[in-house]
Amino acid sequence: MPSGRTHDRITLWLLPVVTVLTYGLTRSGDLTLILAGSFLFAGLMFGPDLDIHSRQFIRWGWFRWIWIPYQKALNHRSVFSHGLIIGTIIRVLYITNLVLVLTLLFLVVTNLLLGWQWNWQRLAEDGVRSLFQHSAEFIALFVGMELGSMSHSFSDWGGSAYKRYQKGGWQAVLPKAKKRRVTSKRKSPGRKVGKRTAKTQRTPRKKL
Repeated sequence: MPSGRTHDRITLWLLPVVTVLTYGLTRSGDLTLILAGSFLFAGLMFGPDLDIHSRQFIRWGWFRWIWIPYQKALNHRSVFSHGLIIGTIIRVLYITNLVLVLTLLFLVVTNLLLGWQWNWQRLAEDGVRSLFQHSAEFIALFVGMELGSMSHSFSDWGGSAYKRYQKGGWQAVLPKAKKRRVTSKRKSPGRKVGKRTAKTQRTPRKKL
């Protein structure tokens, strides 16, 4: 598995490529900036290695504690952290729910202490409305994070495959075919009986 520095270098090397391709496809500076920024963010701070004490985890600084429940719930390099698409979805849902809970607590405290009146229904409607109005931006944000996570996962898989190739050649890299179980033929009961009768056969009596 590549080191943290190698993952960082891969992210920085791919950043110009992702930026040029995004602008060539969208012809939009805003979408290109969002996608390239989310790609860089995912590669350095929001990638699959948040499930362990890694460079990505350390970069969160004082807020690294928010990923401790995430680490305890998942095994390292499981499909829920390193899997394509599903890993990014789980991290986005995790951080989104955490931000929502902290925001609701902040609003409740300010409402009790400062007497601010919040219209909860209006806040929810504004959030849903902004999601639909800026759907292209949210899609670019998610695609950038997924591309950053994919670069991390592919480099892990490629590094592991290269190590297996060095040890055992292509046979160690290619998936192994399942061996068919050869059922042993049962010996006929006659043979067993014959052996037993041969051993237990009595010697003939001598005639008087």
